[in-house]
Amino acid sequence: MWNPKIFIQQFVLCVFQLFLVSLAFAYFAKAFCGSYVKSSVTQIERRFDIPSSLIGVIDGSFEIGNLLVIAFVSYFGAKFHRPRLIAVGCLIMAVGSFLMALPHFFQGPYKYETSVSHSKNVNSTESILPCMTNHSMKTAGSYMWFYVLVGNLLRGIGETPIMPLGVSYVDDFSREENTPFYLVGILGPMFGYMLGSFLAKIYVDIGSVDLDTLTITYKDSRWVGAWWLGFIVTGAVVLLSSIPFWFLPKSLPKQGQEQSESKNTQLATVQEQENFLPEENQEHEEKEKPVTFQELAKDFIPSLRRLFNNSIYSMMILTYLVAVNGFIGLITFKPKYMEQIYGHSASKSIFLIGILNLPAVALGIITGGFVLKRFKLGVVGAARVSIASSFGSLCLLCIQIFVRCENAEVAGLTVSYQGVPQVSYNQQTLLSQCNMGCSCSTKHWDPVCSYNGLTYTSPCLAGCQTSTGTGKEMVFHNCTCVGEMMTPGMNMSVELGQCPRKGDCDYMFKIYMTLSVVGSFISACGGTPGYIVLLRSIQQDLKSLALGMQTLIVRTLGGIPPPIYFGALIDRTCLKWGTKLCGGRGACRIYDSDSFRITFMGLITGLYFLSNMLWGVLYLKLVKKQKKIELRNQAKENALEGNGVSNGHASISIAKNKDDTDKESTI
Repeated sequence: MWNPKIFIQQFVLCVFQLFLVSLAFAYFAKAFCGSYVKSSVTQIERRFDIPSSLIGVIDGSFEIGNLLVIAFVSYFGAKFHRPRLIAVGCLIMAVGSFLMALPHFFQGPYKYETSVSHSKNVNSTESILPCMTNHSMKTAGSYMWFYVLVGNLLRGIGETPIMPLGVSYVDDFSREENTPFYLVGILGPMFGYMLGSFLAKIYVDIGSVDLDTLTITYKDSRWVGAWWLGFIVTGAVVLLSSIPFWFLPKSLPKQGQEQSESKNTQLATVQEQENFLPEENQEHEEKEKPVTFQELAKDFIPSLRRLFNNSIYSMMILTYLVAVNGFIGLITFKPKYMEQIYGHSASKSIFLIGILNLPAVALGIITGGFVLKRFKLGVVGAARVSIASSFGSLCLLCIQIFVRCENAEVAGLTVSYQGVPQVSYNQQTLLSQCNMGCSCSTKHWDPVCSYNGLTYTSPCLAGCQTSTGTGKEMVFHNCTCVGEMMTPGMNMSVELGQCPRKGDCDYMFKIYMTLSVVGSFISACGGTPGYIVLLRSIQQDLKSLALGMQTLIVRTLGGIPPPIYFGALIDRTCLKWGTKLCGGRGACRIYDSDSFRITFMGLITGLYFLSNMLWGVLYLKLVKKQKKIELRNQAKENALEGNGVSNGHASISIAKNKDDTDKESTI
């Protein structure tokens, strides 16, 4: 027999499951888009000929956009139609992604700097020697990168409502077991990096340029992949994810099938928290919630003071802040690091991060949560797991500093023209007796590889007189500088492109990747336990404020500055800058790998070391506080047991204990 009540319950359940699936897809879409932005950093830097420090500003604009509206969304979002606000956010994210792709259609074809003609003449196999001409084709400068910055800013604004409003909708109307549905969003970063790797191999002007005329390959530092196509793809996915939210209801009746079980779980959590925290005056919880703006404002400052008087919370925020600085710097410039230190292409570097590091992080998060639940760890136990994982990842980072390859051998930059190692930041060292008569420009970066394994910054600076072939197959002959390094009668020709690294570099890279993947897993294992420590150290009435302040502080000081100062420090290790059409410095072509390695890995390791020191101080505070609580509880038990025998002694113990409690700072 048809039962309207059961039908309504089933309908509500179906609608809610639709919300869960939609939210999971939205999580996937935003992570997909965000990780693609990280993977395309190198391509954007090359396309717009900008330094790494400016790339850091563009990358940090996402956090700026997020911070502009996070307070408004967090406070007022629940009062409006939450699914539609999420839909609006996805729509804004999609617009931001499309805007980031827009410069490609206005900027014209990409012209990389080269001393070799792009023209193709099948009837001619010999061209005039490059060092006898003043011909120059340099990358055009442009401020079109500003569209990318604004688009990323819009992405930050649009992403803001998805997490807080989505989670609150789930918590309000669902059973606890339903929340793992949106863990599918963890696949987003992996797909984003895979897309970035694929598009990094496709030339930026695919479809409008004859690829046979190109003299560079995707392994060249001047190569720019089809970065713009990825923003169209990710924008379309984000736009698609917004559609279901337009049709979902503002609210649903709460599922009640397992409310009692959820309440029991919640009571157990609260009890554990109360056992950990010292007793404090309950007047804050007994006060009625402010109902006017004046009362809200009046209550805000005292609440903020109470929050930051909580030494455990303040220490946790500081620890997170330092660790996030290291993590953001690492994830932003890791592809560039792998490319410059180990000689791999941007495409391969991005692919390996997506297929190895990100799954290791996901597995680490799941493992940390499992350990926490399986062993029913309290606050101190969770802190032990977090500090152990943090220390383990620090040890692996320290080892990675020493996993190195030799500098790429480039005449005049990392070695002399006679092959003697000497790093030089002075462009005049590119000139030598062997190329003095060629009137070469030292501004060009058009590397050629000789048969002796030495790279020259251009055919002209290699002293080459003639060339044969076209496109990537062009070979330069009679190179006087090559002759200085070789036995007379040997091949004095060079080919386009930079020489590969020495054989042992591949072995060192495998060691580095092994350490990196294991380190990613170990570090991620401490994520969930660390978050539990934060949650359990906050009073219930301050929890929303505490999480909001954590987001504000960590995003402001942990999300925006690191890409900028990491980029600025990396720029200082550049040996050869590209040149724009109207002069001025473009993107860096080659770095001093030793300085890059020490600067980049040293800074990350230093930040993680400081984070570990803070974790140590925090752990000592937790243990000390736990011992005080145990002694207090034991004193209470002893007082109750001896109440009938030594009533006076028990009263003194309780009174003394109460005085100690009042003196303790809130944790």
